[in-house]
Amino acid sequence: MINQEELIKELDFRAVKSSGPGGQHVNKTASKVELYFDIAASSVLSEIQKERLLKTFSTRITKDQVLILQNGNSRSQHKNKEAVINQFLNMVKSGTKTPKVRKKTKPGKMAKLKRLREKKINAEKKQNRKNPLK
Repeated sequence: MINQEELIKELDFRAVKSSGPGGQHVNKTASKVELYFDIAASSVLSEIQKERLLKTFSTRITKDQVLILQNGNSRSQHKNKEAVINQFLNMVKSGTKTPKVRKKTKPGKMAKLKRLREKKINAEKKQNRKNPLK
């Protein structure tokens, strides 16, 4: 299990001006929050967890192995920061899960019989299409 408090301490935040509608408020305030997490330098995550995160979220990670998330949905910088932290924690939780091992199964007797019956019917259908010798 990952210690969330320790993980949050490793995060860097930047407040930037948000885009979109909002008029004067948007132009004056930096309410959009960007979260930066250096995966390679993390002391909380194990090497296996780091590899899984790098593989899972490769499109959101820079060449320097820094994960970048943004949130500017709210007018409040504080709400955006909470939202981006929750998004990050959910991503880490889902990205570090061990994948389930697939159990190999064999088709059952009835499935085999059904396939053979259908195969036989198809073969008969095609035999009936042939012209008899003239």
